[in-house]
Amino acid sequence: QVQLVESGGGLVQAGGSLTLSCAASGRTFSTNAMAWFRQAPGKEREFVAFINWSGDTTFYADSVKGRFTISSDNARNTVYLQMNSLKPEDTAVYSCAANLRVAASLRYGRSYDYWGQGTQDTVSS
Repeated sequence: QVQLVESGGGLVQAGGSLTLSCAASGRTFSTNAMAWFRQAPGKEREFVAFINWSGDTTFYADSVKGRFTISSDNARNTVYLQMNSLKPEDTAVYSCAANLRVAASLRYGRSYDYWGQGTQDTVSS
């Protein structure tokens, strides 16, 4: 079991920044990768970014590339999502997820085994 707890969401104006944190506990030594997904009202869940557990491989959705940065602090078992130049269309519930097995692609929610409860981020125009 891996428990994930997100924090750092909130309300920000367009052009502003937010940093999300995802603290992992439990079987973190079995984790291969961590990711952030988001879901806006009335829309399907969307991949945002992933990072492998060693932190040397990252991948971003085109919609956030150049604006968002995913990073990890293994000593703290925490993954971060630094979000800059936020746009109203970034408004969503952001959830972190943990992958503990081999997966064909880490861009899909079905590749992840554990999920956090989510944190609401709202970007006002």
